[in-house]
Amino acid sequence: MSKKKILILGAGRSTGTLIKYLLNEAKNHFWEVIVADSRLAFAQKKVADNPNGKAIKLSVLNEAEKDAAIREASVVISMLPAHLHYLVALSCIKHGKSMVTASYLSEDVKALDTEARKKDVLILSEIGVDPGIDHMSAMSVIDRIQENEGIITEFESNTGGLVAPESDNNPWHYKFTWNPRNVVLAGKEGARFLHNSRFKYIPYHKLFERYEVITIPGHGDFEVYPNRDSLKYRETYGLTNIQTMFRGTIRKPGFCDAWNALVQLGLTDDTHLVENSEKITNREFTNTFLAYSKAKNIEEKVARYLNLEMEGDVMGKLQWLGLFTNDVQAWCNATPADLLQRLLQKKWLLLPYEKDMIVMQHQFTYTIGNKKKKTISSMVAYGENDEDTAMSRTVGLPVGIAAKMMMLEMFPLSGTLLPIHRDIYEPVLYELENVHNIKFNEQTSNLSNA
Repeated sequence: MSKKKILILGAGRSTGTLIKYLLNEAKNHFWEVIVADSRLAFAQKKVADNPNGKAIKLSVLNEAEKDAAIREASVVISMLPAHLHYLVALSCIKHGKSMVTASYLSEDVKALDTEARKKDVLILSEIGVDPGIDHMSAMSVIDRIQENEGIITEFESNTGGLVAPESDNNPWHYKFTWNPRNVVLAGKEGARFLHNSRFKYIPYHKLFERYEVITIPGHGDFEVYPNRDSLKYRETYGLTNIQTMFRGTIRKPGFCDAWNALVQLGLTDDTHLVENSEKITNREFTNTFLAYSKAKNIEEKVARYLNLEMEGDVMGKLQWLGLFTNDVQAWCNATPADLLQRLLQKKWLLLPYEKDMIVMQHQFTYTIGNKKKKTISSMVAYGENDEDTAMSRTVGLPVGIAAKMMMLEMFPLSGTLLPIHRDIYEPVLYELENVHNIKFNEQTSNLSNA
């Protein structure tokens, strides 16, 4: 009897835990895990010498290669860049194969819902950490409140990938644990949310000024800045009449003010090229955004332009980054965002022995009868090192668990879906908590009579 196959497309940094998990499950279920990447060495490193896995070189842009691999699989996991999921989903529907991805559900993939249902195929998106664990954990509380005839009036959901306290040794209190490009360009679309029944829009150049502070019990205070479009999740979560709907990104205190300085200077701009970018020093690069002055040096010009104290916390962070040094990033035809990214990748590197953490918190305000209540649900997960990261675990494990359950035909669903259905979120959350110790702690308090 031939083995059933799970095809994993993409073997990047966030796939380590996912591949390890499925290789272990393959041993238990007589499956084979095929790891495919355009860079064969990446796939080979992840599979190593595991007898239940196989590494292959594959480009999804090669239609024949892609179709051949998908045709042989039982379930397909796409860990590719987001713009390629549509091509994978088309092939999966064509060959009647279900698919899982951690990425946001795009409009073009969402439009395949009818075709997926006709083929009895499940295309499951947004089942990583954020989006993913946030959806599932939120829906478990929302469903429970509504089953008790509660009316939810306010919902806030915040998540952050951070450096663990024992590895927090730089003034920014931040290190890269996922795609640096996404961090550098975060917030470019601005943010939309609902607050006290009023619609709010914050443009990019104001985003990092409009942060709030939350407390994670046992872990202290954190900053939260608004994340993309919170409004669309009213329909997703079935909260169409809610008064406050907010999704945010968590950072440690002091980050937002300092990152806002980079935004205001123009260093995160990705729309134009820097002249002689392969030769320009960090100091010259910073100076390109400042007015000419005979009397003031670059540091003084930055402080004056941003209204900062020369010896203050934000200027200290900019100094530490090396923005005023004569180092060269040596990137040809680079945008400001490119040069900033290369600089940050050196300064915010998570070293092999260092640990990261994922922090997530939901806040629900609701009424049951004449009682007004608030439930705060928090999760903190830690990594072990720069390979076995909390980011890799919280992205990879939900994807892997969902793929396993598809292989075992445990999801009686089809179409292009999110993991907001009880049939999906209950078993995934159960395994995350009871097997992998990724769990939420809840605190509920009475606010007043409604």
